[in-house]
Amino acid sequence: MNAVTATAERRRWLALLVLCLGSLMIVLDGTIVNVALPSIRADLGFSETSLAWVVNVYMLTFGGFLLLAGRMGDLFGHRRLFLIGLTVFTSASLACGLAGSPEFLVGARAVQGLGGAIVSVVSLSLIMTMFTEPTERAKAMGFIGFVIAGGGSLGVLLGGVLTGTLNWHWIFLVNIPIGAAVIVACLFLLPMTAAHGGAGRLDVAGSVTVTAALLIAVYAIMDGNRTGWVSVQTIGLLIIALVLLATFLRIESRAASPVMPLALLRLRSLATANVVGVLWAAAMFAWFFLSALYLQLVLGYSPLAVGLAFLPANLIMGAFSLGLSQRFVLRFGIRSPLVIGMSLVAASLILYARAPASGNYVVDVLPGMVLLGLGMGVSLNPLLLAAMSEVEPSEAGLASGIANTSIMMGGALGLAVLASLADARTEALTAAGVDRLAALTGGYHAAFVVGALFAATAAALAALLLRPNGAVPPDKDRDVLTAHAAID
Repeated sequence: MNAVTATAERRRWLALLVLCLGSLMIVLDGTIVNVALPSIRADLGFSETSLAWVVNVYMLTFGGFLLLAGRMGDLFGHRRLFLIGLTVFTSASLACGLAGSPEFLVGARAVQGLGGAIVSVVSLSLIMTMFTEPTERAKAMGFIGFVIAGGGSLGVLLGGVLTGTLNWHWIFLVNIPIGAAVIVACLFLLPMTAAHGGAGRLDVAGSVTVTAALLIAVYAIMDGNRTGWVSVQTIGLLIIALVLLATFLRIESRAASPVMPLALLRLRSLATANVVGVLWAAAMFAWFFLSALYLQLVLGYSPLAVGLAFLPANLIMGAFSLGLSQRFVLRFGIRSPLVIGMSLVAASLILYARAPASGNYVVDVLPGMVLLGLGMGVSLNPLLLAAMSEVEPSEAGLASGIANTSIMMGGALGLAVLASLADARTEALTAAGVDRLAALTGGYHAAFVVGALFAATAAALAALLLRPNGAVPPDKDRDVLTAHAAID
């Protein structure tokens, strides 16, 4: 390898690090706010109901604009869109940190979600176009998989530290120096050739209808707990979202330059990965949010202690995402690691479903953390690779947008359904005379069991529908790539 090639290689991996830092900011902001909500409420005067919008509006705009952001990246250039998304997100973070009223903070969070959607989708597209060799791509996707899987838990820990040692403003202001550094690094490191400028025009009608459908659907799902799942508002909004989605599909079947070519939905790996991604996200949210509530409300952990409790799972995810998962994919293909990983997630949630109200961390929590870290670490990389493995580079952004949308919608729907189930079970136990902690624990148990069913279903679908070797290279190249992986 000559000096020029070695420099180009270092530049690519440095660019990957920059993309991971940008994505980490986005993932962190999905959870870092949670532990600071009581402080935000006291400082800005939020009501109990309006406080939820600090979290919900970020998820709403994030989920609503994923598909549009992915297609815009394909048409106008991934590098350009990534820089725009980072700038929007960083500027909105500054506005959030300086917010002096509830309305201003909620508005800034909405803009943050928009910037986050762009960064999240385009970063995955850039990785797929920058790393084309199977060995390198598996390794690069492992890095971004670690960020996605571990960032949420890190957000809880960082949120507790910043809120406890400084104040809630710093959970947003910490993004400013990081965002600025990432933007500058991108200007020097991200190659222009990674972007695929589009010759076609943006499909305005399709873009408007699909974005409106996603926004309305995400809003209906998030507000379903408050208004009731069979309320006129929830059912009405979901019907409107379905009508808009049907309209979108009709538009796409006739558009000259569709925002989502319907032929993509016929790709077996992409379609399967999206269904599995919905169930993966539902199970992931069941673990993350409900186990955090169990630790905090039942076992009495502080926000900082909750963050520390998740460290074993994060460390295991890191070990797999940053090397071991890559080797599994190269050795066994996509299907087997995904099936095994989701089976381990199901087993871990079953363990949580037996944790008592007087639980002990080492006996009742840590085993589930270890299994879940193994399961998520093994499964996320092949899930992302399955979604992107058969698409052309010019449609990488769109495929990424579809995959991210599936995960987002699965997480939102899964969280809403499982939270409702936990609440209903807790209320039933309380009405039957069970004490508060036992009733809370019983509610979480019911939700964990259903979360385990989600994970088991994902494993079964992956086993039945994915091809045995997915994105594994042909036999004649496999030994060479495995040798390279061993050297790395």
